[in-house]
Amino acid sequence: MSMRNWAIGIALGAGIAGAATAADLPNLGKPIDPKDIAPWDISIMPDGTGLPPGTGTPAQGAPIFAQKCAMCHGENGKGGIAAPVTNYAPKASLDGGKSIANFWPYATTVFDFIRRAMPYNKPHSLTDQEVYALTAYVLRLNNLIGENDVIDAKTLPKVKMPNRDNFIIRFPERI
Repeated sequence: MSMRNWAIGIALGAGIAGAATAADLPNLGKPIDPKDIAPWDISIMPDGTGLPPGTGTPAQGAPIFAQKCAMCHGENGKGGIAAPVTNYAPKASLDGGKSIANFWPYATTVFDFIRRAMPYNKPHSLTDQEVYALTAYVLRLNNLIGENDVIDAKTLPKVKMPNRDNFIIRFPERI
């Protein structure tokens, strides 16, 4: 018996031995209330739908990046044990590698990714303010916004990513 199958057998056996009864699970089969789902629904759409309140600037993001991101992404995002967050001039091509400037179709996607997955060792631990500031900092490193620009739910969807128009959009009815 393989180690994997052995572990599955133990897990199943433990589950059967400790099976709960219907009385132990009073909400089993009860529809979930949308307000119970809301804290888990952190999806951000390209048009900005779902962005939380808050603001951030590149200057606010720089010290946060130095403290929470540079250990992996290197000083000023030039690369380290993880991919650089800047290193390529903004261009509408993937020639030379993927980067924030040429791979991400929408700036809101950058926000969404940082919010969900960063920092790598503690994902979803940043405040919304920190995510706005980090997003502003990374966009500035890639020359996509100005040094004094403020990023928020209204301005972030307006940032035009250089490669946005080169992505293939597939509609379910055509697949």
